[in-house]
Amino acid sequence: MEDQDSNPAKEVARDVFPFLRVYKDGTIQRLVATESLPPGLDSETNVVSKDVVIFPETGVSARLYLPDDEPISRKKLPLVVYYHGGGFFAASTASREYHSALNRIVAASNVILASVDYRLAPENPIPVPYDDAFAALEWIAGAGGGSEPWLRDHADLDRVYLAGDSCGANMSHHFALKLSGSGRALRIRGVAMIHPYFWKAMVDNWWLFVCPSEKGCDDPLINPFVEEGNGSGLQKLGCERVIVVVAGDDILKDRGRLYYEKLVGSGWKGKAEYLETEGKDHVFHIIQPDCEEAKTVFKRLGAFFNDEP
Repeated sequence: MEDQDSNPAKEVARDVFPFLRVYKDGTIQRLVATESLPPGLDSETNVVSKDVVIFPETGVSARLYLPDDEPISRKKLPLVVYYHGGGFFAASTASREYHSALNRIVAASNVILASVDYRLAPENPIPVPYDDAFAALEWIAGAGGGSEPWLRDHADLDRVYLAGDSCGANMSHHFALKLSGSGRALRIRGVAMIHPYFWKAMVDNWWLFVCPSEKGCDDPLINPFVEEGNGSGLQKLGCERVIVVVAGDDILKDRGRLYYEKLVGSGWKGKAEYLETEGKDHVFHIIQPDCEEAKTVFKRLGAFFNDEP
């Protein structure tokens, strides 16, 4: 992608700060999470990873993570299907920040994790990212995953968890609702929603940029508390356990707290947990995965994925 500084004559059509710029010639310059790391053995965490193409026709793929001693033990582990954040228009499974953080989550949790690489807006507007991510979930935890050796040998399909940060947490919520009463064989044990991205006035322009829906910010995809959504569907959430993780300085913290309160008061029969990290901002655990507060989050997630109190 051509950098604006190398061609100052290029005119900016839209500046979606701090994520990207769209130029009048149609090119897009992404500004965050642009450095990629390859899969492989991470010497700091002793976690090994590899990339798997799921749907060649769309390029949808997943990066799989496994504790490096597991190929020897042949032990079945909880399967975590993870959706990265980035407002639906930034980041990827290969982004340095996500690769580093997910290595640490897997090491702390002793799980097999599949990080889904879905197509991004604005090139692929909503609902394409949702559709990609859900199709990948069905493949990973279904018959398609049975053809992948790591998933076949190490994933316990009776312990499948959805997890994600920011817009990835948003998708995890909607997929748990979608699976409820769907008749699909796929069963979700729990959902980890980290710094969930639901509507708030300060970020409404981001949603309008990626979603052409005439409902705007009253679309239940971004605002599950509008009259159409009204939180009334939360009692149907298709899982047994949920943890909502928020950061004290995050502008989206109040929405995460409201989601937790609505869920608890909805009549849903599962167990809900809430974790707030004081003095930290949105997705700090991805940006600063070695800070003590991030380690605390990773430890709590590990307990959640392993059904520990």
